[in-house]
Amino acid sequence: MKSIQDADFDSEVLKANGLVLVDFWAEWCGPCRQLLPIMEELSSEMRGKVEILKMNVDEAPSTPASFGIRSIPSLLLFKDGKLVDTKVGLNSKSVLSDWINQHA
Repeated sequence: MKSIQDADFDSEVLKANGLVLVDFWAEWCGPCRQLLPIMEELSSEMRGKVEILKMNVDEAPSTPASFGIRSIPSLLLFKDGKLVDTKVGLNSKSVLSDWINQHA
């Protein structure tokens, strides 16, 4: 799973083809840390179907602010550069897998 910064967002997400899931998180966020192994598993298992990226809101504050991120973890799902869905909070692997597959 790749980490991105504000400067990478345009090329990595908005200009990407297919599905891209961005996990907005922070080091101090307990639910974010709980979600990390789930996201790593999904990234590995769904390779080729979805690109999963993570963005630390403390290190890259501009992008989360531009999308109105107020709670983390926040997962934003983009398809061909357009935001198609959002999930906030800790979700199970099966919920996230089903959610991604609905948009694939």
